[in-house]
Amino acid sequence: MQNISHYNIIIMSTSAYLAIAFKIVGSLALLIYGMKVMSEALQKMAGSQLRHILGAMTTNRFTGMLTGTFITCAVQSSSATTVMTVSFVNAGLITLAQAISVIMGANIGTTLTAWIMSLGYSVDLTSFVFPAFLVGIILIYTRKLRYVGDFLFGLSFMFLSLVLLSAAGGDLQLEHNPAIIDFFRSFDVNSYLTILVFLAIGTAITCIVQSSAAVMAITILMCSTGVLPIYLGIALVMGENIGTTITANLAALAANTQARRAALAHLMFNVIGVVWVLCLFYPFVDTVCSFVGYDPQQHNLTQQQLALKLPIVLAAFHTSFNIVNTFLLIWFIPLLERLVCSIIKPRKREEEEDFRLRFIQAGIMKTPELSVLEASKEIQAFADRLQRMFSMVRELLTTKEESAFVKLYTRIEKYEGISDNMEIEIAKYLDEVSNAHLSDETKDKVRAMLREISELESIGDACYNIARTESRRIKGKEEFTEDQLNHIHQMFELTDDASRR
Repeated sequence: MQNISHYNIIIMSTSAYLAIAFKIVGSLALLIYGMKVMSEALQKMAGSQLRHILGAMTTNRFTGMLTGTFITCAVQSSSATTVMTVSFVNAGLITLAQAISVIMGANIGTTLTAWIMSLGYSVDLTSFVFPAFLVGIILIYTRKLRYVGDFLFGLSFMFLSLVLLSAAGGDLQLEHNPAIIDFFRSFDVNSYLTILVFLAIGTAITCIVQSSAAVMAITILMCSTGVLPIYLGIALVMGENIGTTITANLAALAANTQARRAALAHLMFNVIGVVWVLCLFYPFVDTVCSFVGYDPQQHNLTQQQLALKLPIVLAAFHTSFNIVNTFLLIWFIPLLERLVCSIIKPRKREEEEDFRLRFIQAGIMKTPELSVLEASKEIQAFADRLQRMFSMVRELLTTKEESAFVKLYTRIEKYEGISDNMEIEIAKYLDEVSNAHLSDETKDKVRAMLREISELESIGDACYNIARTESRRIKGKEEFTEDQLNHIHQMFELTDDASRR
């Protein structure tokens, strides 16, 4: 009978822990979703201005760094800023050096997230969250301010998730669980091997979750309960800095050489920072702790004091690490640029007559605004290709030698097939973009682009039809009259002038 009673207690305890685990996972999902909604709302509000800001404010490494910081603070996602930057490099809008400076700034900007989270553990945010939801839903139903409403909803979801996460952490009562306490005490916090193990864990989890904010939230939760020692928590934070670079590197896989170099520079920047901090790990951490007024060797603090102090220590370390790392490496941007260029060599130049999309790429964290930008650049490349096809047709009319004629005709025929494929692929991409929640301005752009590619493809068809007619004329050994030739050349001149405008 006693065994049955003990068994029931274990079952109840297990079910309680399971319910809390679901609450934590759900809170993290809400946190990630809130940040995503907030980020997308801000990008929709800014629209094409983000591209102009990046282009105008990256004139030197310092303005580029400040731009990256500003944008990341606004959109609350370094991954969004970095993916955006990689996309702009891929589209040729900014240089690799400018991209590196923006990425450095993005690392500073993302530290604001940790401060917001630490605020969630020390301030009751429920008094803000529910009124913000009310205002947000009202704004969503107004046409002009619906993106402001989306932003408020995202922000409210983020704060609500922090409230729920903090409550779930309290319900866990890890500080009273001997098994958990003994497990973390089994690690020697003064051993570099332990620090490296937790750094690797932080990197791996962030790579899997694809959100450094979620891993930071878990780290703050564990440290604030007093179960996870601050040194191990900081090792996890350092791992998050490396793991978060995976998003941009995945986004750059299908991109051009410069974009892949920008993503690699992001990884190298964070890895170099982690390496030098590891060399000075304990003095650096102790210095940061002293700024906050916390002694890592002090073990007599109450649970409430730990919940107030440790989130601030983690946020302060995250900020100090990224600011100092940026200040040290910003002077070596040209060297870092040369290094990534030496590692990633240009791909073998593909023949210009092989079908491939140069700018459109699949990627994580992609927003409609970025997608429309890529499609715009791809349409420009489509138009340039058809301009070359048009020049070939003009040349064909004056080619007399049979072998040269056949070679040129074959190229025109191949270009016509490419133009068909490009229209299909770009239209398919724009169709996918149009399924997203678009602003009115972006909808108009998508409609205009669909018309453009249709008209461009019809130009390709017209060029091919002229080439076929010319081929039949040659085989039939017929000749144009002088008036006919003059009219044809006049038509070509007018078309050429119109296409260059």
